[in-house]
Amino acid sequence: MADTAYEPLIAYMKSQLNDPPDLQTLTLKLDDRLAELLYLSSMTDEAKLQSDLVRPFFEAGAQYDSYLASLPGSSLPATWDESTGLLLSGYVLVMMKDGVIYACSGLKKLTTQLGTVTSESTVYGSEKAFSEDISVNMNALRQSYPVASLHYDMRQIGSVSKTKVAMVYDNQVVDKEVVRLLEERLDQIQIDVLLASAQLERLITSRKFSLFPTLNISQRIDRAVQSLGEGKVVLLVQGTSFCLIAPAVLFDFVASMDDLYQSYWVSLALLTLRYIGIIVTIMLPAAYVAIVSYNPEFFRVQLTLSIAGSREAVPYPSFVEVAVMLFLLESLIEASIRLPKTIASTATTVGGLILGQAAQQAGLVSSIMIIVISTLAIANFVIPINAMSFSLRLVKYPLILLASFFGLIGLIVGLFGFIVYLADLRSFGKPYLKLRFSRLGRPRPGKS
Repeated sequence: MADTAYEPLIAYMKSQLNDPPDLQTLTLKLDDRLAELLYLSSMTDEAKLQSDLVRPFFEAGAQYDSYLASLPGSSLPATWDESTGLLLSGYVLVMMKDGVIYACSGLKKLTTQLGTVTSESTVYGSEKAFSEDISVNMNALRQSYPVASLHYDMRQIGSVSKTKVAMVYDNQVVDKEVVRLLEERLDQIQIDVLLASAQLERLITSRKFSLFPTLNISQRIDRAVQSLGEGKVVLLVQGTSFCLIAPAVLFDFVASMDDLYQSYWVSLALLTLRYIGIIVTIMLPAAYVAIVSYNPEFFRVQLTLSIAGSREAVPYPSFVEVAVMLFLLESLIEASIRLPKTIASTATTVGGLILGQAAQQAGLVSSIMIIVISTLAIANFVIPINAMSFSLRLVKYPLILLASFFGLIGLIVGLFGFIVYLADLRSFGKPYLKLRFSRLGRPRPGKS
């Protein structure tokens, strides 16, 4: 601004907001009249800014002050802190030459610009998801998390694609070591084209061949906002509706957003159910092979005889039986992902029923095997994050091999190795088996 009267205020705003790249100033000057506009470009509707504030400055003349005062929702902030709060709410600060500051609404509406959640479904949560426009996503985060300490760094990755990547975090609660590690890994990326968040995840993960994800990937705005409040870092990528969240430990992949919206005991019960689902997904096929092949005395005599009777017509060992059914199950799951959504559920359901019934009647698999595979599929689907679900689908195979050669002893040794692997895993310095981060608004049981 030509007049330096508002330079302290602008400097204060930059200091309070950590000098964000979307903090913009616009100087309006006509003859001896002067005005300075201060706004956040990610939250401001540029068309509304031009039609409601810029054009009237040159048309209203000396009546511009009266025009601003008559705008719906306009106000006169009394303090700099109040001005900061209004700025974070999508207002444009119009600073006049005579020292008066007007706050006028310029918020960009997101009603039609946000996407709809296609993964991580919830019962009570919002269905609004990130869009593929990074500026719209920043607007959504600022509206849902309107604090002055929200900070983001914008950079470009990809020598050809020049893809915009924003690193967003709350400067007051974030772990600075996590920010440092992320900045180092982002700076080290050498790639021609960056297309999606999942691709970026592979580039910055600490272990290139890690079996388990160390960054959470989500399209839910409420999960990203919750993560910001927990001191995590959110990565937004231009051209994709999924964000990355770091650090991410095992608990983050098991927790659902519904845990925040349900009562404490319901949330605890559902969380316990998901952990049981993980155990069943990992152990059930291997335990079936070990018990049927080596340790039938593990069950009561009646159940052992029932299992033996159901397998009487099966001409090959339990290991082959499990391998055949797992192949069919994995094929059905993959088909449900690749087929058009209008026919995927019908095709896979009918295909699964026909294949299962035909295989059992032909004596290729036992009826107890059908129950085992059905239970396995259901248990795997209770895990809310797909990335963890895919990883757990792979873990069971080495356990099946160990169980087929060594029985229950092999299964126990495999589980021990699995736990040791998880205990050694880190997500940006955080132990993977850390139980939980603090939860925003988590209700606690009490007398009320």
